[in-house]
Amino acid sequence: MTLVHLNFESKYLNNNTDVNIILPDRDREQDPKMFYLSGRKYRVLWLLHGTYGDYTDWIRKSNVELYAAEHQMIVVMPSGLNADYADWPKFAMGYDSYHYLLKELMPLVHGWFPASDDPKDNFIAGLSMGGMGTLVYALNHPEKFAAAYIMSYAPSKPAEVDEESPFAARRKNQLENAGGLEGWTGSYQDTWNLIVKRKKEGKLPRLYFACGTADSLMYDAHKAFEKHCREYGIDAQFFETEGYDHEWRFWDECVEDAMNRFSDPDVYPIGKE
Repeated sequence: MTLVHLNFESKYLNNNTDVNIILPDRDREQDPKMFYLSGRKYRVLWLLHGTYGDYTDWIRKSNVELYAAEHQMIVVMPSGLNADYADWPKFAMGYDSYHYLLKELMPLVHGWFPASDDPKDNFIAGLSMGGMGTLVYALNHPEKFAAAYIMSYAPSKPAEVDEESPFAARRKNQLENAGGLEGWTGSYQDTWNLIVKRKKEGKLPRLYFACGTADSLMYDAHKAFEKHCREYGIDAQFFETEGYDHEWRFWDECVEDAMNRFSDPDVYPIGKE
C-alpha cells in the first residue's frame, strides 16, 4: 500500500494538524500509467483513534494496512487530540474537531485523492473515544456514511456527573462545554437519545458495536446500550469477544471485521452473526 502523511493548517482546528492516509497500490504486473490515470474511485474508511492517541495509532499498533490492501480501500486516520471529536469553542482560539472532519477533511480527501464521495462508499469506525466520535458522526450525518463500526464504546443515558466514575473529570468538561446537562441532552453529542430519533425518522446507517467481555471500562455500558436499542427496535448489531479488555489486540481484530462487514453486507447482514 501507499502511505501518505499530510500536515496542514486547519481552518476548524486553528492549528497545523496531521493525517495519515492509506491508498491502494497497483499490482506489480499493471502498467503504472494505466493505474494512476484510470480515474477509479475507491471506497473510504474514516478511522478514528482513542484517548491519548493520534493519527499514527492505527498504523503503529494494528495491521490496518494489510486489511486495507486486501479490500482495496482508502483509510483516512486524522488526529483529534482528546477532544471527543466535538466542538470546543472556548479552548484557545477554538478547536472544532466535529466540523473539521465533515467540512474540511472530507472535502480534502474527496477532492485530492481517488476517493469516492458516494455515501454508499464511505464508512466510519473508531475505538473508545473514536467510537464515541464514530457514533456522533453516523447519527448526525447518516447521509454521509453507509455504515459505522463502534469499538469499545457505548453511550449512557444523559445524567449529571458520577463522582465515582473513572470518567468524572472528562464528564465535567463535556457538560460544561455543552452548557450543562440541559445543553447536552438532545444535542448532537447525546447519542443515547439521538439513535431513537433517527430510528423514528428511518435514517439509520448500518451500525455495529463490538466490546470485549473483560473490558471493565465499557462492557456494562455496551450491554446497557444494547438493551436500550432493543427496547426501541433499533436494528443495530452488538457482539462481544470473550476475554478481551480495552486493548489493541481486540481493536486489530475489530478493524479487520469492520472492513469485512463494510465490503460484504450480504455476507454480514445486520442482526445475524
